[in-house]
Amino acid sequence: MSKAYDVLVMGGGPAGLAAATKAAELGLRPLIIEARDRLGGVPLQCIHPGFGIHYFREDLTGPEFVHRFISKAEELGIPTLLNAHVLRAEYVSPARKVLEVITPEGTRVVEAPTLIYAVGARERNRYEIGIGGPNPAGVMTAGEAQTLMDIYGVLPGKRVLIVGSGDVGLIMARRFALEGAEVVGVVEILPYPSGLPRNVQQCLLDYGIPLYLRHAVVSIKEEGGRVSAAVVAEVGEDLRPLPGTEEVMGCDTVIIATGLVPRASTIKRMGAAIDSRTGGPYVNEWLETSLPGVFVAGNALIINDYVDYAVEQGELAAESARAYIEGGYSLPTAGEKRVRLGRNVRLAIPQYVSGLRDALFYGRVSFPEDSVILRIKGAPYKLPLIKAVPAVMFRARVRAEVLREVAEPVLEVVPRA
Repeated sequence: MSKAYDVLVMGGGPAGLAAATKAAELGLRPLIIEARDRLGGVPLQCIHPGFGIHYFREDLTGPEFVHRFISKAEELGIPTLLNAHVLRAEYVSPARKVLEVITPEGTRVVEAPTLIYAVGARERNRYEIGIGGPNPAGVMTAGEAQTLMDIYGVLPGKRVLIVGSGDVGLIMARRFALEGAEVVGVVEILPYPSGLPRNVQQCLLDYGIPLYLRHAVVSIKEEGGRVSAAVVAEVGEDLRPLPGTEEVMGCDTVIIATGLVPRASTIKRMGAAIDSRTGGPYVNEWLETSLPGVFVAGNALIINDYVDYAVEQGELAAESARAYIEGGYSLPTAGEKRVRLGRNVRLAIPQYVSGLRDALFYGRVSFPEDSVILRIKGAPYKLPLIKAVPAVMFRARVRAEVLREVAEPVLEVVPRA
């Protein structure tokens, strides 16, 4: 492709669409590269409401939400490569990022001074969480089950056990119940649910679906090549199964809904530094990685609670790309400071700040706690939190002047005085 671009956007989901449309509105020339046969990403199969509450101030389904961005991209005439696999991603120089892309029309090489990486996340599988036993029909991830039900109209099973109480697991429990399947339970290894409180209420309590906290699936039984039961046991403080507590729960389907992991392999091969806590790249408040001119947004950066946050990050990445180009392939820096994680903060982004612009922090606490504040230690910034729980991401905007006042920012959650 001989056409010149200002920004290459990898990923056509909410974060990528938001980045591309914002870039176009800012006068840049974006190109969207999407691996699937259509734009939209995961929200296409999320027919439940809960999307757009923060961004549009409306309660939309996934398809309704993402349709607005697809329509805007079409109105702006943003070029798109679909069914496109990025074979090679190379950081050549501050002014050149090169992608070799395989498409149905052949191999293309495209380049631009900036790259926005918004490829989303993948689901954890049964082997990553230590579920033993055979691998019969009826064992699948929540995303696979959701695709079968909401895209193809196929009910994967009639007696279902959900492993994991994150938002996706909770929503799928309700989805199976609505389709007439029996949900025998939701198994959670932690002593508290991993999903948002509203989803616990709306997806489990409202439907009488049991939640087994401090439990884990240790193995799966089969009969005739199909799941026949799952062996569930209580776990101790070390999260290991307690001998003698095993219980056999009859089911024909086991849904693995144990969380998401950012898809960081491509950007890691490019040379970006990866944070082991978030699973995504290290970034500054511009959402710029350790590679100048390479930005990240959405679940490829950090696993978000709301699609609205992914869109917010996509738009910020586009604004940063414009600043990078207008600055002559550099962003203003004043000696970036490493953000340290203090008391009861398990992970957070950005990991670096310059103090030259406001920083939008996203993160999670390590353990539940009531009546606390989120603060920058030693700085005049405090955000009261009624309740801090690991399942709910905190989001905080900290002014640039606050960050300039501290030599080493420490983000922490502490009890109210």
